[in-house]
Amino acid sequence: MGKNSEISSHLELSSDPLTDMLRKGAQDLIRQAVEAELTALMEQFKDIKTEDGKAAVIRNGYLPERKIQTGIGPVSVRIPKIRSKTAEAITFNSQLVPPYVRKSKSLEAAIPWLYLKGISSGEMEDALQALLGIKAGGLSSSTVSRLKKEWAKEYQDWHRQRLDDRRWVYIWADGIYSGLRGDDGKLCALVVIGVDQSGNKHFLAIEDGVRESKQSWKEVLSGLKNRGMNKPELAIGDGAMGFWAALEEEFPEAKMQRC
Repeated sequence: MGKNSEISSHLELSSDPLTDMLRKGAQDLIRQAVEAELTALMEQFKDIKTEDGKAAVIRNGYLPERKIQTGIGPVSVRIPKIRSKTAEAITFNSQLVPPYVRKSKSLEAAIPWLYLKGISSGEMEDALQALLGIKAGGLSSSTVSRLKKEWAKEYQDWHRQRLDDRRWVYIWADGIYSGLRGDDGKLCALVVIGVDQSGNKHFLAIEDGVRESKQSWKEVLSGLKNRGMNKPELAIGDGAMGFWAALEEEFPEAKMQRC
């Protein structure tokens, strides 16, 4: 087995909650962006009608599903098809996911940044380029603007979900570095996973931070408290001192355990 095949097999087998969430998010992002491309194309032909007054260009199912290899493993995509009822042959070719493409570009360091800068700050045009390559095109500024609002709303709705509908027993906290630097320093995703009284794990927070500082972690924990999270019995994390200092202020009665 060659090196590339070994890497591919490893990515196929690798699975953890955060990677699964990122992969699902990437799949949803591609689907929404391709649908936006299709909507823009259909808009061009909306006034063309058949003799009986029906739309001459219509949707016609999907091409067979295929996988695109990314920095977080394979992501499944389905490209929609259209059919023309006129003599003119009209087809839909996505500029984001061209026919036969099997591998995305520039992904290894950019996937965490996609969620930090794309979802949190709304810089989705850059995020799409990071996901599918610098040559990814086909989205008008108005389409990108509309999608940015949709994605930002989805994140904010999740970010505001109440947490007082159950009792949280344990939390795990970690900072995941993207390898990229922002204007204020080294960027990382601050992630908190909670376990409820039934033993179920849930993502509670995924937010951008700077160098896992005390202030960054304090804002995350304060946000969880404002959403109704109770004092956890135990907090688990690595040696990042910023988290422990913030925990002592926000949940001083929680026990601490270094992983």
